[in-house]
Amino acid sequence: MNFATPGLDILATAVLLLDPERHIRYLNPAAENLLGVSAHHALNRPLSSIIRPCPDLERAVDAALKEGVTFTEHQLLVEVGELALTLNVTVTPLEAEAVVLEFHPAGNSVRIAREEQAMAQAQTVHWLLRQLAHEIRNPLGGLRGAAQLLEAELNGAELTEYTQVIIQEANRLQDLLDRWLAPARRPDIRPVNVHEVLERVRSLLLAEYPELTIRRDYDVSLPELQGDLEQLIQAVLNIARNAAQAVDGQGEVVFRTRAVRQVTLAMKRWRLAIRLDIIDHGPGIPEDMQDKIFFPLVSGREGGSGVGLTLAQSLIQRHGGVIHLSSEPGHTCFSIYLPVQESGVRDQESEKTVTHPPTPDA
Repeated sequence: MNFATPGLDILATAVLLLDPERHIRYLNPAAENLLGVSAHHALNRPLSSIIRPCPDLERAVDAALKEGVTFTEHQLLVEVGELALTLNVTVTPLEAEAVVLEFHPAGNSVRIAREEQAMAQAQTVHWLLRQLAHEIRNPLGGLRGAAQLLEAELNGAELTEYTQVIIQEANRLQDLLDRWLAPARRPDIRPVNVHEVLERVRSLLLAEYPELTIRRDYDVSLPELQGDLEQLIQAVLNIARNAAQAVDGQGEVVFRTRAVRQVTLAMKRWRLAIRLDIIDHGPGIPEDMQDKIFFPLVSGREGGSGVGLTLAQSLIQRHGGVIHLSSEPGHTCFSIYLPVQESGVRDQESEKTVTHPPTPDA
C-alpha cells in the first residue's frame, strides 16, 4: 500500500497513519507537537508503544473498520508517557485495513485563552509589585538605620533584643524586595544548550537534597537556544526546587526535554520550540490555586514566600517563552516552552531521544 502523505505536513490538525498491524507509518508535525514525540522516535513502532493502551481508542478503530465509515470518539483520555491528554479522536478507514487518526484537543482554545489572560494578569500584578517595591525600599532603609543608631545608644541587653528584631525583619524584607527587583537586568543573550541548564540545576539540587533522585529523559538532538544562561538556570531552579520540596527531598523528580513544532508562544508563531518538563509525584497543587500559583505572594507551601514561581515566569517571558502547569495528586508537571530562533533549527532527520536511568548518586 502507498503511504505517501502530500500536504499533511502543513495541517494544524494532528494526524497519524496506521498500517494493518497498527504500526505508525506516518505522523505530521502537529501530531509530534501534540503527543510530544518525534517522527524519528515513533515511525514503524506499534501505536501502543507511543500511546498507552486505550480500550476506547481501540474500539473506535475497530468500529470504523467494521462499518467502513469514519468514526469519532469525544473526550477521550489519551496517555503518552507522563502526559495525560483529553482529546477528540476521528478514525477514518482506508484500504487494506489501514486507518487515519485525527486528534483534536478538547477545549484547547479555552485553555489557551485562559493562559494568555493569566499571563497578562501576572505581568500587570508584577509591574505593580515592582513599583511598590521601589516605594518601600527608601523608608525601609531609614527604619533599619534608625534601629541601628538606637541600638548603639542603648545599654540594656534586654532592650537591644527589640532593636535586633527590627533590624532582622528589615533585612528580611530588603532581601524580599531585592528578589522582586532582580529580573530587571536585561538578558545576556548567547547560544545556550538547554541540557547544560538542566545539569547545572541538577547539581545544585543534589547538593541541597542528597537523597533526591533526578531521572533525566533528554532529547539529545535539540538545537541550542538564544538566551541568558544564568537567568534560565535561575528560572528552572526555582521550579525544580519546588518539585524537590513537594517530594520532601527524598522522592523522584523527572527532567525531560522534547522538541515542539508549529507552536504559538506569547502570541507569536514559532516553527520550532523546546519543551522542558519538570515532573514530581508529590501531593499536587490544589485546583483552586493553579490559576494563581504564578502570582506574587501566592504559595502552596507553608513558609513559602510566593516569589520563586513569579520570578521564574518573569525570566521565561523575557526569553519569549511560557510556563504551563498541569497538576493532580501524585503528578505535577511544569512545562517550560522556549522558542528556537530560525538559525538554530537543525535537520530533524538526525533526531534521537535518550533516556538516562537513575544512577546511584542521582
